[in-house]
Amino acid sequence: MDYYGIGFSNIRLPNDSKNYIYKYNTLVNTFPEEVFLHEFLHSLERTATEYGYEIPELHDYLKYGYEEEKLIGQKKWYTDYMNKNINSENGKIGLPEEVYNLKPAKQQNFEFSYKIEEFKEPQNIIEEIRGIFEKISMKLELIAAK
Repeated sequence: MDYYGIGFSNIRLPNDSKNYIYKYNTLVNTFPEEVFLHEFLHSLERTATEYGYEIPELHDYLKYGYEEEKLIGQKKWYTDYMNKNINSENGKIGLPEEVYNLKPAKQQNFEFSYKIEEFKEPQNIIEEIRGIFEKISMKLELIAAK
């Protein structure tokens, strides 16, 4: 998910969901898009903070009287968070309207930036084959551990 280069969300779920720790898809949640929205809002939250705005933390929904609902998850929280419509002692709070027009920090803005290789896509057939062997090796280790 990309919003005009302002916020970005990239979520990868492995094919082997049985061994995956996080279960986003539940029987009662009919708003699974909230996973993408949630991660996207983290990028806007970070941008707002980097520009000096004081905003509530995305995970603080309980603190402001919101709850996880069976059918819609945290949709009400996200809606109010995005529209700066959360009631607080100091009036309405949330993401400032300006954050939707601000560009996030780039790699060159960080003195000690480094590239994370964890989710790097294979660039050629050799890397693809290496990835297959790594998966087989991990499976064999799991089997041996049992």
